Amino acid sequence: MAHTMSARKRVRQNHRRNERNKPFRTRAARAVRDAREAIEAGDSDAADRIREAQSALDRAARRNIIHPNTASRSKSRLVKSLKALQAQKE
Repeated sequence: MAHTMSARKRVRQNHRRNERNKPFRTRAARAVRDAREAIEAGDSDAADRIREAQSALDRAARRNIIHPNTASRSKSRLVKSLKALQAQKE
């Protein structure tokens, strides 16, 4: 348990910020999961799912909820896996 007043305030701030950021983090994670599942299933709407995931990741990165490089890396991996799947089909 925090002892000083400033530490107690920091705990309160962290809790409030965590609650405020949780929907953005969840939305990004679910969008990435949906995109991966669409790619693995070979769905025709996989490109749309990737676009939604990219948007959710960019929103989270813009608000500093996830690191911008993490968002970029995730987007890159999604597109790379889609292109690999498309190359296999050809």
